[in-house]
Amino acid sequence: MRPRGSVASALFGVAALVVLTGCGDEAGPDVPTREPATAAVSPAGSATPAGQVVALPATGLLLAERESGLIAALDTAGTTLTLVDPATPGATRTVSLPGTGAALAQGAPGEVLVAAPQRVLRVDVAAGTVAEVAVEGEVRTVQFRTDGNLLVGTADGAVRELRADGSVVRTVTGLVSADALAVTGDQVTVLDRKQTAVVTVGADALGLMLRAGDGATNAIADPRGRILVTDTAGDELLVYTAGPLVLRQRFPVSSSPYALAYDSRSDTVWVTCTESNEVVGYDLSTGIGVEVGRFPTVRQPDAVTVDERTGDLFVASAAGAGLQRIGADERKRGL
Repeated sequence: MRPRGSVASALFGVAALVVLTGCGDEAGPDVPTREPATAAVSPAGSATPAGQVVALPATGLLLAERESGLIAALDTAGTTLTLVDPATPGATRTVSLPGTGAALAQGAPGEVLVAAPQRVLRVDVAAGTVAEVAVEGEVRTVQFRTDGNLLVGTADGAVRELRADGSVVRTVTGLVSADALAVTGDQVTVLDRKQTAVVTVGADALGLMLRAGDGATNAIADPRGRILVTDTAGDELLVYTAGPLVLRQRFPVSSSPYALAYDSRSDTVWVTCTESNEVVGYDLSTGIGVEVGRFPTVRQPDAVTVDERTGDLFVASAAGAGLQRIGADERKRGL
């Protein structure tokens, strides 16, 4: 176990670094970085996946669109979005994308946002049409604000807020890369994978930064205002709150935790573990993560999402082993 003193020192050191570099145009040469962590390669699965599995091309990202309940699956090449209706999962529609997608997010009702180089793609899931919003830089992450504006993070470490027509409201620079955005109320927090750190974004400058484990990969916000981060290299789940930025929980999750989804119906965060081909659920209400479910998955479970209407859990394989559905009732029986 890492000594407490070294953790505090590391957090203080990274926070102090932001004071020195956060207002500049780019991170300086002395900023410590690493190659971004990635999902561990999964072994050939021996356990039968829980629930039901239907055929789906190798998938890197999943999103259950909130209004329609359609499951949007982005293939590992990032060029094709497959739309799956959970009511008839064998019947799918594909949408060819005009750019290579790097992230998915909920847009306006009935819309999925796709982060892509020099643009955000707005996919109407009912019509299967794609509209483009031009953006300066290689977009790595996007979030939709309640006022209709878009927040984007780019590979060169910039965070921009855009109006629906693409005009820029504000730009904040200073990160090495802006890889995942989490919005909690009026607070915006971004994950920088190269610095394995989370940092708040103010109106015109970066705010407080904290270290995020040894190699953080993914971050989401939950309805309770928490920011959940998988430390894939360090085998941990990290839980922050913003305003001010504070690390609230930190606990081990074995077997290379990677993708994240939150079930607001049961207040459970679901984490895929690619080294063991499992998805694990945690209740965070007690101040430390309590495991409440563990299920075998399809091989290489790099993507997970929850249908907010039903609580059903979906896991997709980046190795082409299909789309897995674990119903809310099935999970209760399995606990």
